[in-house]
Amino acid sequence: MMTPQHQAFLADLSRHLPAERLLTDPLRTLAYGTDASFYRLVPQIVVLARNEAEVATLLRLAHHHQVALTLRAAGTSLSGQAVSDSVLVLVNEGWTQQEVLDEGARIRLQPGVIGQHANDTLRPYGRKIGPDPASIATARIGGMAANNSSGMCCGTRQNSYHTLHALRVMLADGTVLDTSDPANVAAFRISHAELLKELSWLATQARENSALHAKIRHKYRLKNTTGYGLNALIDFDDPVDILTHLMIGSEGTLGFIASITYDTVPDLAHKASTLVLFDELDVCCRAVTALKEQGRVAAVELVDRRSIAAVQGKAGMPAFMYGNLPSDAAALLIEVHAGDAQALQGHIAAVDTLLHTFSPAALSGFSTDPKVCDTYWALRKGLFPAVGAVRPVGSTCVIEDVAFPVERLAEGVRGLTALFDRFHYDEALVFGHALEGNLHFVFAPAFDSDAEVRRYSDFMDAVSQLVAVDFGGSLKAEHGTGRNVAPYVKLEWGEDGYALMRSIKRLFDPAGLLNPDVIISDRDDVHLADLKRLPAADPIVDTCIECGFCEPACPSNGLSLTPRQRIVLWRRIQQLRRDGSDPTLLAELEAEYGWAGVDTCAATGMCATRCPVGINTGALMKQLKGPSPHAAMASRIERNLGTVVGTARMGLGALQLARSMVGERATHKLNTLAHKVIPVLPIAPAATPGPAAPLPPAPTPAATEDNQVVYFASCVNRCFAESPQGGDNLATRTFNLFAKAGLTPVYPPNPATLCCGQPFESANATEAAQSALARTNAALLVASQQGRLPVYLDNAPCSLRLIEAQRAGQLDARLQLFDATRFLAERVLPRVAVVRQLDHLAVHVPCATSKAGQRDALLRVARACARQVTAPDIACCGFAGSKGFTLPELNANGLRHLRAALPDACEHGVSTSRTCQIGLSTHSGRPYASLEALLDDCTAARPGAAFHSPHTHSSTATPRRPMTEHATTSAPLTQD
Repeated sequence: MMTPQHQAFLADLSRHLPAERLLTDPLRTLAYGTDASFYRLVPQIVVLARNEAEVATLLRLAHHHQVALTLRAAGTSLSGQAVSDSVLVLVNEGWTQQEVLDEGARIRLQPGVIGQHANDTLRPYGRKIGPDPASIATARIGGMAANNSSGMCCGTRQNSYHTLHALRVMLADGTVLDTSDPANVAAFRISHAELLKELSWLATQARENSALHAKIRHKYRLKNTTGYGLNALIDFDDPVDILTHLMIGSEGTLGFIASITYDTVPDLAHKASTLVLFDELDVCCRAVTALKEQGRVAAVELVDRRSIAAVQGKAGMPAFMYGNLPSDAAALLIEVHAGDAQALQGHIAAVDTLLHTFSPAALSGFSTDPKVCDTYWALRKGLFPAVGAVRPVGSTCVIEDVAFPVERLAEGVRGLTALFDRFHYDEALVFGHALEGNLHFVFAPAFDSDAEVRRYSDFMDAVSQLVAVDFGGSLKAEHGTGRNVAPYVKLEWGEDGYALMRSIKRLFDPAGLLNPDVIISDRDDVHLADLKRLPAADPIVDTCIECGFCEPACPSNGLSLTPRQRIVLWRRIQQLRRDGSDPTLLAELEAEYGWAGVDTCAATGMCATRCPVGINTGALMKQLKGPSPHAAMASRIERNLGTVVGTARMGLGALQLARSMVGERATHKLNTLAHKVIPVLPIAPAATPGPAAPLPPAPTPAATEDNQVVYFASCVNRCFAESPQGGDNLATRTFNLFAKAGLTPVYPPNPATLCCGQPFESANATEAAQSALARTNAALLVASQQGRLPVYLDNAPCSLRLIEAQRAGQLDARLQLFDATRFLAERVLPRVAVVRQLDHLAVHVPCATSKAGQRDALLRVARACARQVTAPDIACCGFAGSKGFTLPELNANGLRHLRAALPDACEHGVSTSRTCQIGLSTHSGRPYASLEALLDDCTAARPGAAFHSPHTHSSTATPRRPMTEHATTSAPLTQD
């Protein structure tokens, strides 16, 4: 129930913000209120704020009604600092502006920018931002700055505090301080003279207290995010500088960071990694100290014996990491960076020499091969999910991070391990950023009984005593204080330090309305309240730890729900079904979940590619959809596919005719009305092409067989033309390209009737899907001469479907199946000559190409054909097979940032899925075409290479068209 205060606040706020951005229903407040921590607070109101004026209004009304606010970006925080039972304000959508300054030396970022996107922007300059948390592909800048996040290479000198150049911050009274604007700073010094005077007084107290001053220096020699950044009080004299640096790591409790300007750091291109095994932990840790003193390494990750055992099943690890290792064994994962290959070899030699003085049990040797290095880092990255994936259902996965003085690292590891044994957290693992003495530990407590909560409480008490008192370390090295360590801040900092922190909080937030109970709390048990329970929901998703890493990959993020939110709500629904505690709430959630959860899920599985435990939430949504109610019709379509595709081409012809007669806008309105009356009738996006010409005849094979390729023409490419005007066919372009490469295509029997079965599988029409697969299998075996000839699959989703079916034993293992991207990169590009290049090309990597591991191959072909390539981070465009025709708002939402992500100079795009190309062209304003057309337009046969005529044009065949015809207003694709 919403309190009267919140009702009045909402009524006032409704006069300023549109209703669709004020969320109060139980489905969305629970969904949006979830973060990565192990706390569950459900906000009474969720506000989707889009600009500073709206945040200022929120602050003003919050003070008027005495309502607490919590501002949040991505919700990847681990310690409870991004949840609220009052008003949660989301600052992600609309807060994504980036501005590169001084040729990459600095970058100005709004809080909604994903950290990895900032680095992508800086990559051409050879720079990156300093903070590098493991969540950087999901975490947003606002949270990274507000938590002073660091990471594996960041250390203590490249975090937000030390790389801050300028800050734009809004205080609790709505005043904006922008330190990049001298006039603003001058006005602030006058308007807030008293606040600055108080800050100077607090700084004087910190400096004159010799014991506290020494403690501050000691604490920030380590990684430390426990409490407020008291180092600001002794590092700076100007109170404006003190203020801005106090905001870093303040977790939204002192003000709102509206933008931050970072001094960037070099992103050295040459890197190498090695794994080193030690039989003794003490020796391992002494090596860490020596490596830190040497200063040649960029990252050193420590992995304890339990952690090694947890990931011994991972493929690609050196042999010495397997088997029965000594109980005291530990490993180091070491990475070195350099600006050039010669400097890198110098670092490698120096580090190897140093390591051998510690007589390691085994070394993998440094590798510069990115694939090998990625395998090594998979060891480290797999540790969190190693616990999360095997924890008992109903338990929670907790990851905590502490820092010990590096010279006492081995003692710290032993101390933590002893506490795990004492409190029977037998699954716990220890690993971390060893150079900084920063250790993470992962364990799986259950919060389903008072006894379990007490066990957790006693454990935290013991950890706090060990780390903060016995070792003088940091209880929170890089994850932020949050709720979990708020009761222990005084223990770590002492009375004097804690008193300064309380004074800081009162000075900036006298009413206590900004993110209450975070960092500073009057509740000694705040870390034990509102603990998150993860009840069983379905085996497909029960291992979910609600981290949110999946969210940037989801095209329905912002339209309905994300994978994390779908799981959170399904858990709640299942719990309500079991306990029967609130039938009204259950009915409301069930009623809304159908569209928000199931119907709007793209079900492409891209969430699994970002998930630490590999969960495909789409698989659950497909399961909940149930068997197709139109299974019999699907089987009839499958048996008569050639006729159905022909009918579809007639429909596309009618669409083209209508557009030519009454225009695109009127046609779209008529199409939308018809769809409402007949839901199975698709809604054609603006870039829907005309009908494809019939498949061209295949050329006569040459005498030898080594140049023959079986060409599988997908039904989507038999239906839609390669060009918007229609009348051509992708096969024509492909055959011409093959001819340049000396390859001869051959068709399987009855190619116009075959289908991979994906449309039927997506609709849960299992019988039709299996029948289509069986007929395709038989035809491909005949055409390939029982597997002797390679099979070219011309559409990425279809190729993935067939390749995965073969892996599952549903397709003959003898078939040599080639995704088009892989075949073009490996067997065509090396055999042709690139004679033209575009100035700039946009590339979209479809879900299927990404999941097939062919992203790099696609980019390699694109870069051969263009001087500059832009590949926006759009994991899934949301067209999702037929959903782009039946649920166009999903595609529009998935591509809402595409147009802004493409430079004006970029006039053409390429993708490997025909339906994706339709959506991309519609929402980008640029023509997206096939990889085959791109390569055909940009290449010629190599001089002296055998040339096979693609085919003799029949009366129905259409000569190839250049990609330039995709948009008559665009510059030619084949520019010199």
